[in-house]
Amino acid sequence: MALRSTAPATGTPTYEEYVAARWTPLYRTAYLLTANHADAEDLVQTTLVKTYLSWSKVAGASSPDGYVRRILTNAFLSGRRPLRVSRERLVDQAPDVEVASPDSHDRLTLWPHIATLPPRQRAVIVLRYYEDLSEQQIADTLGCSTGTVKSTASDALRSLRSRMAGTEGDPS
Repeated sequence: MALRSTAPATGTPTYEEYVAARWTPLYRTAYLLTANHADAEDLVQTTLVKTYLSWSKVAGASSPDGYVRRILTNAFLSGRRPLRVSRERLVDQAPDVEVASPDSHDRLTLWPHIATLPPRQRAVIVLRYYEDLSEQQIADTLGCSTGTVKSTASDALRSLRSRMAGTEGDPS
């Protein structure tokens, strides 16, 4: 069965066009959230099935990418089970992505520590610092207040600082 959706005359892309254009960024975000290639692929597939089933809403949204990002993040947060923690695997480096910023080395150094954060904290860090979303965009994605985003980010950063200090033997 081929998935087909038609584009309205307004120039909105079809589902197939959207998936072709957005697969790589969705996969990158999913990988950063899950820290596992197989789980990232499963997460993107789950997201794309949900997107297809709601395509008319997604295509009509003021920000289709934001709508799909919320589907992906909610699928990640609701799909985590305590038993799956044992399947998580730390990686030495983030997936091959083009990062033009001068702090890319810092991001790769932090990655093993970010991968150990609880799912919600990891989601906030990934959306803020890897996807460069504002606090309001993250709140919209997670369905919470900006205050919750700020406190979750603060907790995550405190944890990262503590882990980095423990790793480097630096007490600060």
